[in-house]
Amino acid sequence: MFKKIMIVALLCAGMCLGTEVKAQDYNTGIGLRAGNSAGVTVKHFLSNDVAFEGLIHSRWRGMMLTGLLEVHRNIPEARGLRWYYGAGAHVGFFNAADRRYRGWGDPDRSYTVVGIDGILGLEYTFVEIPLNLSFDWKPAFDVIGYQRLWADGFALSVRYVF
Repeated sequence: MFKKIMIVALLCAGMCLGTEVKAQDYNTGIGLRAGNSAGVTVKHFLSNDVAFEGLIHSRWRGMMLTGLLEVHRNIPEARGLRWYYGAGAHVGFFNAADRRYRGWGDPDRSYTVVGIDGILGLEYTFVEIPLNLSFDWKPAFDVIGYQRLWADGFALSVRYVF
């Protein structure tokens, strides 16, 4: 299952890299995401202020693939600083037996989930070096599988931009 998710993610990233983008601080950024759910992030701008972000992230000995469409807004007083919001969806699996906090799920089984995501964040792109930092909150709701709201999705991402 993990190999299939990785192949789909790499194909999606490859298609995104080939899309033409209008003037922007950067076109594409690839990096790491650290938080409750850590993994890899790829963000590609489809227009001047709309981006697609793909995430492959892990939590509770599971794996998630998330796609987000984000709207970015400049903060005029600070060059390189933007805030953004958006929505998307995820698919993945996790093992309920491997968790820090008890009280949810059946500990004797794994869950395959499909759900919806929101995102609200702040990002800064350095002018002098090809580096982008972002801090965001990504709540998620599993619609299929273990139905639950996950509101603890805070993360810091560091991306190489080009």
